[in-house]
Amino acid sequence: MRTRRVLGPLVRGSTWRRAVFLLLGGVLALPYALLAGAFAQMLAIDDVPRAVVFGLLLVAVVLAAVPVFLTGSRALEIAAARALLAVELPEPAAGHRIDRETRLRAALWIALHLLSGGLVLFAAISALPMALVFLAGPIGIDPGSVPEDGFGPLIADPLGATLTGAVLLVGLGYAVAGLGALAASMAPVLLGPSHGERIAALEARAARLAERNRLARELHDSVGHALTVATLQAGAARELLDVDPEFARRALRAIEETSRHAMDDLDHVLGLLRESEDDRRPAPTAPQPTLARLDRLVADTRAAGLVVELRVSGAVGELPAAVSREGYRIVQEGLTNAARHGRGPVTVRVDVPAQAAVPGPGATRESCRGLEIELVNGLRGATGPGPGGRGLDGMRERVLLLGGRLTAGPEGERWRVRASLPVPRGETG
Repeated sequence: MRTRRVLGPLVRGSTWRRAVFLLLGGVLALPYALLAGAFAQMLAIDDVPRAVVFGLLLVAVVLAAVPVFLTGSRALEIAAARALLAVELPEPAAGHRIDRETRLRAALWIALHLLSGGLVLFAAISALPMALVFLAGPIGIDPGSVPEDGFGPLIADPLGATLTGAVLLVGLGYAVAGLGALAASMAPVLLGPSHGERIAALEARAARLAERNRLARELHDSVGHALTVATLQAGAARELLDVDPEFARRALRAIEETSRHAMDDLDHVLGLLRESEDDRRPAPTAPQPTLARLDRLVADTRAAGLVVELRVSGAVGELPAAVSREGYRIVQEGLTNAARHGRGPVTVRVDVPAQAAVPGPGATRESCRGLEIELVNGLRGATGPGPGGRGLDGMRERVLLLGGRLTAGPEGERWRVRASLPVPRGETG
């Protein structure tokens, strides 16, 4: 067990992956080493003017330093560290300009990668062949041309040569394992996201969650309403199929219409999720229903057997599209809840005041009135929608996104939902 623990770093797969990462740095360092060697030879020649050499050296240093500070170089290092060092590093935020501190940290990391990789590459092409020569002699393999006095006092002794070769190989393995572990521990520090990148990542995640919640609300409200109406229609048709075949036919037609509208809504949501393959733009989507289709919604609900009394005041068609869409979904979800959990007739009131405004500091309730929606229905021996439902949560999210107010709850034997959505002054549909 102890031997396995000692030799573990030499045989782990992570050590070999980290060795590849270090050797990659050595390969990248080769042009810099060749350039340094060329300038060293030029400085060693007396006939070459020193001013010209130092001028060219200055230009070469500037050109060699530019790739180290590039954003793309940091992105490549992050990708290499994630793949070969198994370090969890987030992708650089797209379109986000990195600050000076992050750029300097990345430049320091690249410089250390090139330096450590160069050392490992030098050891691999010098110490490794020497170790193999030491190991080849004692087992009868001719290593080729070797000086008569050997490489040192141990070469004359076969056992000493073998031990020297083994020590060189094991030492090189532990050095690579140590440098790889150090690189893995330092990668999050030098390549990790900056404060601005963390904020950008959080904002992008919040935007994705908000979009997912919006799509979930669209699916819940449209498909949930369609399934509720279709279920009520199918139940009524089954009960009256033999007594009133004409009613059953009307119910089937209503189910067909409701299902068609649900498919349109589903196509719209899927269109938002789908992206075209050529230019990555969202696929075409169907127009979303607004309060202009309120009569159709109420007619479909009545066809399902629910008595609905609709009262509309004001110019519904002049509402902004966003407010009108959310208002339609609120009424739709309220009717769905009434059909599933309520009893008796449902009263729907939609009021669009002539003067609508955005609520501001010091504004009164009357001066900030916009679209008012109210649904009232009787309770079916309970307190309204049961626990675990997402309908009321979806309505609250819609209202809050527009800066409005929502109240929902029992009032005696009735369930009342009241929503108030501000309408920006001067905006129309």
